[in-house]
Amino acid sequence: MTIKVSHLSSETTQGTDIIDITPQVIKGVHASEISNGGVTLFVPGSTAALTTIEYESGVLRDLKEAIERMAPQELVYEHDRRWGDGNGYSHVRAALIGPSLQIPLVEGSLLLGTWQQVVLIDFDNRPRTRNIVMQVQGE
Repeated sequence: MTIKVSHLSSETTQGTDIIDITPQVIKGVHASEISNGGVTLFVPGSTAALTTIEYESGVLRDLKEAIERMAPQELVYEHDRRWGDGNGYSHVRAALIGPSLQIPLVEGSLLLGTWQQVVLIDFDNRPRTRNIVMQVQGE
């Protein structure tokens, strides 16, 4: 078994950015020269998450609205009372979706559905440079 670790990077603005990182992941998989195994993605930090979705404007809008209903930005969060940084909602949102993702790799291709893309979601209330750890393991 071979393990290759690389890093992806993405610039975000503020609020709820949903960024399609599928092309970066595919490029990293090809560079790893691993054909069969799995890809693990992890975003360090407590205000961003990773998931998959059909990356089209209607679904993206639906997801943003669903997230707003689950953890509304305008609520009072204890984190904000303690730290005063106004991003308590972003910590809760990121925890609900999660910081990591596992994708099977077969014959050099990610086993994603036809309309399924890998996305980084940044919930923070300020611009960030998000670094994503990508570990490809297999043969």
